[in-house]
Amino acid sequence: MREAVEAALAKVRPMLQADGGDVELVEVTEEGVVKVRLQGACGTCPMSQMTLKMGIERYLKKEVPEVKSVEAVM
Repeated sequence: MREAVEAALAKVRPMLQADGGDVELVEVTEEGVVKVRLQGACGTCPMSQMTLKMGIERYLKKEVPEVKSVEAVM
């Protein structure tokens, strides 16, 4: 599943990079929780939670149905 998540993140990454940010995959748990680290502008943006939930999580769930949720870690 990690490979599928990496592939999906690769499709999302250009949109984040266009705004000066990025996302790093930290862990994919057996329960389907994806842990990511938001970097650059995304790490300090007040809208980062919306980006995480409405953008990244929504896309990952569509591309990789096994994903249950996405969490940001430091």
